[in-house]
Amino acid sequence: MTRQIRDVMSPGTASVEPMTTVARAARLMREQDIGDVLVAYDCDLFGVLTDRDIAVRAVAEGLDPNTTTVGSLCTRPPVVTLAPDDTTDHAIELMRRHAVRRIPVVEHGGCPIGMISLGDLAASEDPHSALADISRAAPNH
Repeated sequence: MTRQIRDVMSPGTASVEPMTTVARAARLMREQDIGDVLVAYDCDLFGVLTDRDIAVRAVAEGLDPNTTTVGSLCTRPPVVTLAPDDTTDHAIELMRRHAVRRIPVVEHGGCPIGMISLGDLAASEDPHSALADISRAAPNH
């Protein structure tokens, strides 16, 4: 059943500026129990930094997380985004086409208001699937 993104997205976003260190972004992810942060100047979305980016692009390359900036590691523009009025079918199509698991949701003017994840879509579109069950499970700490 196709729904609007606003009905299934995770509201609110965590964001940092491009000059923020990777270590600070990682601490923010830990504090908020999230796997990504938006890299932005106010409402100007610059990129997305995931926990995988930190592992593969920083740690595996031997970069110093206390001096490396998120702007140098994040997925760069153009960033795939959705509007709150878009449909879940459109989100699924974008995730397939761009091989992403999370998409920022932005309002008019590009101001981020939330995120939609593969888990959000699984819980919405196929609530009895294994992925939906996993997505609803409490995180392990």
